[in-house]
Amino acid sequence: MEQSTSFTENSDLLEVVDHFKSGEKFMLRPHPSYGYLMTVPAPSIANLPSYYDSEEYISHTDSKKGLLSSVYQFAKKIALKRKSKLIDSLTAKKGSLLDVGAGTGDFLNHMQLDGWQVHGVEPNALARGLAKSKGLSLFETLDELPNQGYDVISLWHVLEHIPDLETSLAKIQSKLNKDGVLLIAVPNYRSADANYYGPFWAAYDVPRHLWHFDQTSMKHLMESRFNLEGVKPMTMDSFYVSLLSEKYKGSSLGIFRAAYRGWLSNRKAKRTGEYSSLIYIFRSN
Repeated sequence: MEQSTSFTENSDLLEVVDHFKSGEKFMLRPHPSYGYLMTVPAPSIANLPSYYDSEEYISHTDSKKGLLSSVYQFAKKIALKRKSKLIDSLTAKKGSLLDVGAGTGDFLNHMQLDGWQVHGVEPNALARGLAKSKGLSLFETLDELPNQGYDVISLWHVLEHIPDLETSLAKIQSKLNKDGVLLIAVPNYRSADANYYGPFWAAYDVPRHLWHFDQTSMKHLMESRFNLEGVKPMTMDSFYVSLLSEKYKGSSLGIFRAAYRGWLSNRKAKRTGEYSSLIYIFRSN
């Protein structure tokens, strides 16, 4: 029988290490109002970029070197098609789309080729440079966006990184057209892989991930601004997150254990709905 080592309602704090870069220790603490977990202490806004400063931070590069990078890039290609299909199912026509935290621009490039008018925001200069080589000009902040609304706004594994969470949500709300669609994908700390790996769960990714959500806390955070229309699984995430978690544990059979844990997590989630990552579909009020 598996023993849970993750955050539960019966524990006030969970200590997690920055396995990716600094080796520093952080605590996860529930937000007093919304219930999502907060990374404590949170880095200052001035110091936060230093935790991303690595050639191995995959979402800011197009690297295919090594197993993890190859798996990530392969999964990204499949995910692009799934995201596009999801958006098409939620919209009547191809209009304007804003991607917040656009990385190197692959999603925007895919959607632009599919007929969408696209804009993107990406704070990392290296990632913006790679996007520019693909013909995309990304804005550095939300404040730089043109004075217009968008039919679709997406944040693919981005919300957990944003320091000024409620201020940014208010700005995003102001940019969403009437009956517009807001898509937010975040890790789910109630998943079976999170439960199994506990402090080694790669999707905690402290301190780059400042906030950690489950379905209840996400609904509490968003209910005053948006209408929740549905929740969709990201089934491939459990495999990649498990592979990275096995690396952090120093497992010699990481690829095989990760494949099993990813499969098992998805199998359990078919019953519970608690997938490793979830896409929340919101409409403007």
